[in-house]
Amino acid sequence: MAETKKNLFEYTEESIKSLDWKEHIRLRPGMYIGKLGDGSSPDDGIYVLVKEVIDNCIDEYTMGHGKTVEIAIKDKTVTVRDYGRGIPLGKVVDVVSKINTGAKYDSKVFQKSVGLNGVGTKAVNALSNFFKVASHRDGKIKEAEFSKGILIKEQKEGKTDAENGTLVTFIPDESIFKNFHFIPEFLEKQIWNYCFLNAGLRIIFNGKSFVSKNGLLDLLTRETNADTAPEGIRYPIIHLKGEDIEVALTHNNDYGEDYHSFVNGQHTTQGGTHQAAFREAYVKVIRDFFKKDYEASDIRQSIVAAVSVRVVEPVFESQTKTKLGSLNVDEGGPSMRQFVYEFLSKQLDNFLHKNPSVADALKKKIEQSERERKDMAGIKKLANERAKKANLHNKKLRDCRVHLNDEPPAKGKQEFFATQRNSTIFITEGDSASGSITKARDVETQAVFSLRGKPLNCFGLTKKVVYENEELNLLQHALNIEEGMEGLRFNRIVIATDADVDGMHIRLLIMTFFLQFFPDLVKNNHVYILETPLFRVRNKQETIYCYSEQEKQRAMKKLGAKPEITRFKGLGEISPDEFGRFIGEDIRLQPVIIDHGDQIQHLLEYYMGKNTQERQEFIINNLKVELDAAEEIAVA
Repeated sequence: MAETKKNLFEYTEESIKSLDWKEHIRLRPGMYIGKLGDGSSPDDGIYVLVKEVIDNCIDEYTMGHGKTVEIAIKDKTVTVRDYGRGIPLGKVVDVVSKINTGAKYDSKVFQKSVGLNGVGTKAVNALSNFFKVASHRDGKIKEAEFSKGILIKEQKEGKTDAENGTLVTFIPDESIFKNFHFIPEFLEKQIWNYCFLNAGLRIIFNGKSFVSKNGLLDLLTRETNADTAPEGIRYPIIHLKGEDIEVALTHNNDYGEDYHSFVNGQHTTQGGTHQAAFREAYVKVIRDFFKKDYEASDIRQSIVAAVSVRVVEPVFESQTKTKLGSLNVDEGGPSMRQFVYEFLSKQLDNFLHKNPSVADALKKKIEQSERERKDMAGIKKLANERAKKANLHNKKLRDCRVHLNDEPPAKGKQEFFATQRNSTIFITEGDSASGSITKARDVETQAVFSLRGKPLNCFGLTKKVVYENEELNLLQHALNIEEGMEGLRFNRIVIATDADVDGMHIRLLIMTFFLQFFPDLVKNNHVYILETPLFRVRNKQETIYCYSEQEKQRAMKKLGAKPEITRFKGLGEISPDEFGRFIGEDIRLQPVIIDHGDQIQHLLEYYMGKNTQERQEFIINNLKVELDAAEEIAVA
């Protein structure tokens, strides 16, 4: 053949593709909103979409326009209405559909705003099946409707009696956010944070009003239940405010360090330079005040703190703004470390001098942590030596390639961050279950840790037991949380046990371990329960996997005749090929959430303590309700 074959790998003009803004966002959504998810995690994409729209309302409020924001989420439709100035009518379409269009590029108008990239609402528009924006401004209204970023309808300016402001309605695209659902607890926490950071702002969510008068003081009061259970904290909350910085802190009786950090009203869930500066400055100020060189870990053990800073043009490490990377408070100004230290060295030092009872309680807590650390120093050293040897041939851990604490590459950072947020470790019982998951998992982002059997009930024990128990120590090392949450290797810790009595018991024992010694894992929404199907209902044409008795009844009705029904008694009975469907794109995860008002030690005492009779009555009463519900479904 004389004709030359075209080289498929040839790099020519035809190789270069130019995507418009909406195509690029839809092709690479992780670059703009982080990971996608189905709503079972608070950092899933659907919550980022809601946040991006609300952020614009908050910026209006901080500029002195509009004191109320109304949010409604019904099924999968989100509506957000603010009472700010409203988008200039001639720019309504451009603001939500043209990249690099927005007032936030004019730093005089938005000096220290939340979003500085001009992408937020454009991403929401591009990733929504339906998107509508309406601007009310000085008696006039302008509306526009989009679908997947494409303008469908643009109405001419009309008259309106409504107050000034902007109304946005959208439905996330289910082809991108598959099987998504909103969890109210995640949304309420997000809304409370807006209120804590903007004292006086009123947000109405599905008819419920949220408002804060005392900023971060209210945040810590809510987090520690200091108003309803003051015995849970070691001393009254310290609340300090300055120009562009606000801090609240106390110590409780839990292990670990619990931080809530914010930049320009943005909840930086992964911390950053401002959080690191606070941790460092706090230790230095406490050492100077007590004139004693305490260990940093003893000073910070059991701390609960919130820190909020406002800076001009912050630099975040990812598009979703969960980690601050900017080192300067202002152009040519002091470093973040210096800024935070100067504030604390003056304000916190003054507070402790004026409140000697608080200073005394703080000193006692530090010295208690010091005694506990020294008490378990010997066993900790021995356990860590064992763990290092075990880690060389750790048969319990089948690791993955990408971890939450990995350093990002020089190129492709945004996509790396999105992959990083999917890093998952499955905690399984026995070899058969771990074998199925190991064969079916994605080795890039999914690891497996296999338990030998039922772990130890940790309720009421000291942290010394973590080092004395080889299995718990190996789990601690697999997660890399011995020195705190900063080194956490996995974003999602998934408890994967059988849906029987023993499996439920193991699940409770693992949750007790985390709540007793590493409560921050649960508080920061890292712990989940894996939902796997209880039944497989099939005929020759179709197979349906059912996660409940209700779903089984519906599947039987749909398939008719006499379908084959398989009851999965344990995870080991599910073949690796089938298992791949349940831990892949369609994974069902149930987040472990601590309700507001729940005190961890009270929870553990009730469910894992010695009050057997009380628990037995609770189980019997609630079991009857479940059986009644199942009978009703069967009859229907």
